[in-house]
Amino acid sequence: MQGRLQKRLDELRLEAQISPLPPVVLGGFLVAPMGLLQKIGAPATVLPAPAFSPGDNQAAAAHARAVVMDIEHDLGFEPTDREFEQLGYDIESRVPGTGRLRFIEVKGRVSGAATITVTRNEILYSLNKPDDFILAIVEFLDERNQKVHYLRQPFNREPDFGVTSVNYDFAELLARAEAPR
Repeated sequence: MQGRLQKRLDELRLEAQISPLPPVVLGGFLVAPMGLLQKIGAPATVLPAPAFSPGDNQAAAAHARAVVMDIEHDLGFEPTDREFEQLGYDIESRVPGTGRLRFIEVKGRVSGAATITVTRNEILYSLNKPDDFILAIVEFLDERNQKVHYLRQPFNREPDFGVTSVNYDFAELLARAEAPR
């Protein structure tokens, strides 16, 4: 006990000697009111921010889901985003009047990409609900334009045991896809 007490007292003495260092500035920016810039005659240009950066996978995925949600609304369905529930699909879209559900897995890829990665869970869900599962591929043509493809019954067999994800040929999937309906 005496040894532990002495060790703890030594640690407290060392902590008492800690002194802050001056901050290291890594970057900065200036925010100025638009009215002030106009008043002094400075050029004030506000550029619209891109919807997402192709390198930002989370933003691209969120943008792709939003695009598909809008299409589902336009088609008369009632979509719900289920992305964070890890169910094997991203969007659950209710068919009004029937109670039937469409299960939509959304993949957003830049036009001309080589592959699309699909998880084992997504493949298994599609095989369990072949008539209700849709692979929605949002092909980003540029930062502001995209084309949406729906692929029904996208997978033929389950992945081997131990496989966590599978890469599919982007062009081959697009060749089998159709317009959203």
